[in-house]
Amino acid sequence: MSNVLIINAHHKYPFSEGRLNAALVEMADELLRAGYHDTRIVHTDDDWDVEQELANHQWADVIILQSPVNWMGVPWTFKKYMDEVYTAGMGGALCHGDGRHHDAPKKNYGAGGTLEGKRYMLSLTFNAPAEAFNDPAEYLFQGKSVDDLWLPMHMNFRFFGMQPLPTFACFDVMKNADFEGDLERFKTHLATHFTV
Repeated sequence: MSNVLIINAHHKYPFSEGRLNAALVEMADELLRAGYHDTRIVHTDDDWDVEQELANHQWADVIILQSPVNWMGVPWTFKKYMDEVYTAGMGGALCHGDGRHHDAPKKNYGAGGTLEGKRYMLSLTFNAPAEAFNDPAEYLFQGKSVDDLWLPMHMNFRFFGMQPLPTFACFDVMKNADFEGDLERFKTHLATHFTV
């Protein structure tokens, strides 16, 4: 089976302790291990080591990023993780610089990834309702999808040569939560895209 790195990017706030994100990480870990996958978990709110995280990325066949959506992006603790780990990986652990060569400096930006053949999956928790997306009449996203909103994160993984699995999302988690329903949907999502 595969090696799966699960990154819990939740950052704890008094109004958001991270119970749903933690439950999704725990479910992924339990189901994947039961399906004979090997898993490693890192929580970006905890201490972590840059070299170990580079080794984790090289070890993994699949990376699951479990993250709340804070101001349309990742929490600052995961941004710090990316800035430190991903920058350290540009010497070949994750990519060879930005992929360009001195003989063609205007071509192939972002094509230097060294994690070809590996996949990633975004699993996101939103305060926004599902109805806020994919509808041109909705004020904020103007018809954009979750993956449109998260294009920069998709590009980060593509920069390393990785390919996406379908994104999973929980919606309206603060004002109209469906904790059990979200867990059941996630279980189905994992079973669809992994052997569990």
